[in-house]
This record gives sequence, C-alpha cells and structure tokens, in this order.
Amino acid sequence: MLKGSFVALVTPFDQKGNIDYKRLEELIEFHIQNQTDGFVLLGTTAEAATMSLEEQKELVSFGLKQIHHRVPVIVGAGSNHTKQAVDKAILFSSLGADYILSITPYYNKTNERGLIAHFEAVADAAKCPVILYNVPSRTGMSISISAIESLAKHPNIIGIKEASGDISYAAKLMPYLTDEFVMLSGNDDCIVPLMSIGASGVISVLANICPQHTHKLCEYCLKDDFSSARELQKKLLPIANALFLETNPIPVKAAMNALGMDVGGYRLPLYDMDEGLKEKLMYILQEHKEMIY
Repeated sequence: MLKGSFVALVTPFDQKGNIDYKRLEELIEFHIQNQTDGFVLLGTTAEAATMSLEEQKELVSFGLKQIHHRVPVIVGAGSNHTKQAVDKAILFSSLGADYILSITPYYNKTNERGLIAHFEAVADAAKCPVILYNVPSRTGMSISISAIESLAKHPNIIGIKEASGDISYAAKLMPYLTDEFVMLSGNDDCIVPLMSIGASGVISVLANICPQHTHKLCEYCLKDDFSSARELQKKLLPIANALFLETNPIPVKAAMNALGMDVGGYRLPLYDMDEGLKEKLMYILQEHKEMIY
C-alpha cells in the first residue's frame, strides 16, 4: 500500500536546455536523505510533455538506477492517445517502474465508456500496478464516480491521484478505498482534508523544497494525529499556495533556484516567472524560511 509523501520531482536542465543528470542525481539523494517516501518521475512538474520519448526513457532508466529500490518510484505514462499510453506503460514498467501514473485523455475527450476502456487497456498491458490521475483543471474532464466504481475492481489498478481540489468529489471516493485501492492527494493544500477521509499520502510539488515537513505531515495523518497535522498544514500553506502563483512548475523551479538548488530553466512554452509574482514568492520563502527542507 502506497503511503506518505511522493515528490513530483522537477527535471533539472543545463544552460543548453538538456537534462542535467548530475543535478538529478543530487536531487534524488537530497530526497532520500530528507525522508521523502517515494518519487514521481515524468509528472507534470517534470515537464514531461516537453520531452521526446527517448529522453523520457533515458530519464526513467537513470532515475530507477539511482534510486535503486530504496523507495517506490511512480512514472507518469499518460497520453490522450490510448495506444501511446499503452506503449509507454509497457516501456516504463519493463524498465522497472514500481507504478504507472495514467492521466485522463485530454483535448480529444471521451465519454465514460471510452474512459473506462482507455484505463483498462493501460492496466491490462502494464507489467506493474497503475494509478489513475484525476486533474480536470488540466484535462477538461473528470473521472466519474461510477467509472471509479468500475475501475477500482480491476486487479492492476491500485489507486487514484485525486487533484480536482473538490473535497465533495474526494469524499465520494471513500466507499472504494481499501488496501488494494488507495487515494493520494494531488494538491498540497488538501493533504490533511483528504487524508482525514482516507487518502494514504500525497504526490507533492511542495516536497521539492519542504521534503521533511511534507513527510512529517503525512506521518501525523497516518498516525491519526490530526491535531498536529492541522498545525503543520497551516504553517506550510503559505508556501504551498505560493508555488502555484503561476503554472506549475514555474514557481517551484524559481524557488529551488533561489534556494541554491540550481535546477535551471524551463522548456517552452513554460517561461521565466513574472517579476512581480517572483518577488512575492521570494518574500513568502523568506517569511517562512524555517519551514524549508
């Protein structure tokens, strides 16, 4: 059962825009040393959409070798083309991914039966368990509760990353949560609310700069110490919110660079952070510097 804080790891780039594998190695070791419970490679935060398939394959191979089974690794393998999503699931699971993260198709949105067929095709093909990814703000569609009821029965679908920000929707998932089908929060501002209704952890942008505190927050929740968890969530909220002043991962990479983590820039269409918003981000980081790391 997946539990705890899974960092949605950024991808560091060098000055030429290539993946900086030396820095990636350092980031991985930083998280291992600072109690991160697992990694998500090739997520939204990783700018995976800007990478060629060959780059994705190289990054996953490198990451899995460096992490070396010390903590679980989830690899993003989504696509709005089912065959491509299936091919990625086969490839990344064959490379050794512990879990595949599969997003709802976007742009060419489907109906409920098509959505179920899409996820079942991915789960049937993958050589490791599959986690569904619900993020309607990015895809324009949500996984219906009736679709969840069906998909949760699939033996190779073991959970959902719930990133709608809709607590009412998340609460409707409660009847389907078991040791075999878990919920992970996809929003850092909703860790305590979702874990209070049965989520077992978070896939976190915040953990890129606050790994120990994000781990501790999940630990409190897993121990049913929600009083301590609420206090820690309140302290982390200003930073968590600041990391979404612009589209993720623009602010978190700006924050990491300001903190000396040297993760480089972005690939278009992502662009340098607005200067006014960047000043606000820097102010918040300074005001809450005791919560960093």
